[in-house]
Amino acid sequence: MAIPVFGYTNHVVVDRRYGFVRAFKATDAARHDGAGLREIVSRDNTASDVRADTAYRSKKNEAWLRKTGRVSRIHHRKPRGRPMPERMAKANAAKSRVRAHVEHVFAQQKDQMGLVVRTIGLERAEAKIGLANLAYNLQRYLFHERRAAQGA
Repeated sequence: MAIPVFGYTNHVVVDRRYGFVRAFKATDAARHDGAGLREIVSRDNTASDVRADTAYRSKKNEAWLRKTGRVSRIHHRKPRGRPMPERMAKANAAKSRVRAHVEHVFAQQKDQMGLVVRTIGLERAEAKIGLANLAYNLQRYLFHERRAAQGA
């Protein structure tokens, strides 16, 4: 029996050079984002840098990244009750330039593809999200093909 939840989250690994979704994991929205970091960062990913938003930052994840030889480029949280130090804000801004490529995936899926996941059960949501990621990759492929044809 499927347990209804009130949303699903699409965790993606995006190729920095071409913008393709290389891997994804769908989870229910009640699950903490940081818990899924190990599931989406795979050994076949040749990049040593891991970039993500603040939801993925934890002592456990930072230790795991160091142990596996990865460099954490995960955003820092603002200190509670205090303004964010200027150094930390500048570091987050630099990280955001790269993370914008990942946000592009979500914006494309929501705005232009009209993705709304209204399913009961994680398996169905994962199938729908997976198909949306595949459709996004096909759009990226066509974009790069057209660009190459124009440059030739």
